[in-house]
Amino acid sequence: MNDGQDADAFAGWLRLREPADAAARAADLLEPVRRRLAGTRPVVVHDLGAGTGSMGRWLAPRLPGPQHWILYDRDPGLLARARSAMVDTAADGAPVTVQTRQADLTRLTAADLADASLVTASALLDMLTADELGRIVAACAGRAALLTLSVVGRVELTPADPLDAEVAAAFDDHQRRTVDGRTLLGPDAVDACVAAFARHGVGVDVRPSPWRLGPDRADLAAAWFTGWLGAAREQRPELTGPTTAYARRRLADAAAGRLDVLVDHRDLLVGCR
Repeated sequence: MNDGQDADAFAGWLRLREPADAAARAADLLEPVRRRLAGTRPVVVHDLGAGTGSMGRWLAPRLPGPQHWILYDRDPGLLARARSAMVDTAADGAPVTVQTRQADLTRLTAADLADASLVTASALLDMLTADELGRIVAACAGRAALLTLSVVGRVELTPADPLDAEVAAAFDDHQRRTVDGRTLLGPDAVDACVAAFARHGVGVDVRPSPWRLGPDRADLAAAWFTGWLGAAREQRPELTGPTTAYARRRLADAAAGRLDVLVDHRDLLVGCR
């Protein structure tokens, strides 16, 4: 994000996707988290890449308190939004407090997370490089962590179209692109994360957490499709011409409630076995 307009657009995207994120997260991972945190007072949660704070708004009311959340992001505007919109009550009515830290997540150390009862992140892992992920895993090792909504490279659009697979492959290549010398993990992030924790002797439980976007989420389906196709075209510009009519068809189907989209993700629970 380079300016306020970009930040506002990104915040709007996060707001649009928040209900789908909430519906997709693997709720069966919550009980092991509650067991791990039982008796901890207060529960201190470090939320990495907090954005506008959707993870805290989802999780804090599902956990007993009192809780203190520490929200990390590079963007001060997003952190201000997250702080102002954070819930203030835990599942049992106990208070939830919040602070923010503007930071480069890839430089966090175990000392930064020393007081964490739980580390959380949402839609973060696929944006990291292997080295960056390794550093975050090393910082988190020995602590419980709930890392949600990492893409795994599986998308299904219904009704199907012959161009779907070609666009999906180009998008996955874009997710693995090299940016300023950083080669992103994209859909390989989940496997890389599990392997990295295993090297620290830490077990990870993995659950599916797919977005299912139907007529009730037509606006999100259209916005997701536009970004998905745009990334594929950026990766393979030769797709632009052949996908012009395809884009019109897909967006018309979304507007009419005829398009169903499944975007597969995985949620990871660390250190709660």
